Amino acid sequence: MEATVSDERPSQEGPATFREVFAQREYGAVLTASALSWIGDFVAKAAVTVLVYRETHSVAYSAAAFAVSFLPWLIGGPLLATLAERYRYRSVMVACDLIRMVLMALVAIPGNEPWLILCLLFATTLANPPSQAARSALMPLILTGDRLVVGLSLNSSTAQAAQVLGYLIGAALATFNPTLALLVNAATFALSAVLVRLGVRDRPPAMTSAHRSHLLRETGDGFRIVFGTPVLRAIALLVFSAMLFSIVPEGLAAAWAREGFDDGVDSGAAQAVIMAANPVGFIVGGLLVGRAVAPARRLVLIRPLAVLAPLVLVPSLLDPPPLVVALLAGLCGFAVAGLLPVANGLFVRALPNGYRARAFGVMATGVQVIQGFAVLATGLLAEHFPIPVVVGGWSAAGVLLMLFTAARWPKRAAIDAAVEAAGNADPAARPAEPRPRPATPGDGHAGGQPGERGRASQAVS
Repeated sequence: MEATVSDERPSQEGPATFREVFAQREYGAVLTASALSWIGDFVAKAAVTVLVYRETHSVAYSAAAFAVSFLPWLIGGPLLATLAERYRYRSVMVACDLIRMVLMALVAIPGNEPWLILCLLFATTLANPPSQAARSALMPLILTGDRLVVGLSLNSSTAQAAQVLGYLIGAALATFNPTLALLVNAATFALSAVLVRLGVRDRPPAMTSAHRSHLLRETGDGFRIVFGTPVLRAIALLVFSAMLFSIVPEGLAAAWAREGFDDGVDSGAAQAVIMAANPVGFIVGGLLVGRAVAPARRLVLIRPLAVLAPLVLVPSLLDPPPLVVALLAGLCGFAVAGLLPVANGLFVRALPNGYRARAFGVMATGVQVIQGFAVLATGLLAEHFPIPVVVGGWSAAGVLLMLFTAARWPKRAAIDAAVEAAGNADPAARPAEPRPRPATPGDGHAGGQPGERGRASQAVS
């Protein structure tokens, strides 16, 4: 059952508690299943790179094994995510888990050729967009009001913790038995499928067969809603801008640790603290802001946190020691974690049920592309300029970008109007094409398309 608009609007009361969130048993099942899958994925990433390198002695092959997980999002994320709208969310999640379980078990077979491993890994990751889209679309059906925002914060923090834990476990297992690490990943998918099947209520598909057109058009509807609705477009720009600079310290950590510090600091330790700082800051920020700050206050904090996130990285220009770099990266992660769940929650409330999975595909693909671009661009700049100058200068440009984004942030009345329009939309309607009528000044707070079916995209959940 969909929540009412009044339930979903931020209230003047205190924030929802963890007890209230976990009182929804379905949420506990989804979070536990997701955590298992996340840990298994990162265990496998660490192990596969070692396995491929041992077989080929090629850095390029090893890097390809790591990078292949991003390809489905880059070449067809929104299209694959649209599949989740056509079928029952629970069925999509279970089917994707079982497919990934079987394929990872095949990857673990000793003696596989490197090209076969890469093909199997690519096939495995094709299940990620529909699975993650179904989970994200399911969240606002399980949690309402401020419980949704706190739940998104828990999801984000758990994902960051799973990344750190998964890499540690994967690196440890890979040193003596990469195959075991891959089998661990297969087992996590099996457990995830069981948890979702037993712990999540079955619901009808968001899109009935009567309202299907074809996959490309349905995917295009997702893009039209995200970028054709002013409030959703503003949220998307905020999320994409945050991703543009927050990933940079982590992406350049290996080179920074080996080239940027000449005072006898161990390069491995320096890389570790820099890479871990952003996830740790994200975990702390997500839990603290999500739990200790009132819902209405979080909305007010979106703009200052958006500017603060790149601002704290500007002192990198001074070429500080590794621990200071880690502190700056942690503060950036804290600020980003404070604004993203709130922005995601607003995105959810501005969209009726029915296009949520498609929205997730659009947003998640954008995040992947922007993060990859940021690391690639700063890496190329670092070939010609010192890394501290690159990070500090890139972050200073991020401050200007965030000031522009914050200045264009919609007013509360526009946000409330978009939420109300989403609540009143016909759950079976397709996004309407723009009507042939003259636009009036200020028209189109919902994209000028009455009856649009929004999809609640959770870009980073």
